Amino acid sequence: QVQLVESGGGLVQAGGSLRLSCAASGRTVSTYAMAWFRQAPGKEREFVAAIRWNGCSRNYADFVKGRFTISRDNVQNTVYLQMNSLKPEDTAVYSCAARVTGSFDTWGRGTQVTVSS
Repeated sequence: QVQLVESGGGLVQAGGSLRLSCAASGRTVSTYAMAWFRQAPGKEREFVAAIRWNGCSRNYADFVKGRFTISRDNVQNTVYLQMNSLKPEDTAVYSCAARVTGSFDTWGRGTQVTVSS
């Protein structure tokens, strides 16, 4: 079982940057991949980025390509999301998730990101 805790959210002006962290604990050896999702009020949760736990493969949603970078530190059991050139539409609760088998089934509680215009 993996437990996830996000941090790093906050209020930033459009064009600014934030770095989110997702600290994983528990049986991380069973993790296949980690990902970031986001959900704005009244909207469905959407995929942001993913990275293999033991590998370098990355995947990004089209709307963040060139702006966001997902990375990991296996020693610290932490996944990061560097967010640059933030836009007001990026405002959402950002959550990290772990994929053990076929889906992302372990979730953190999320961290709020608010981008002002």
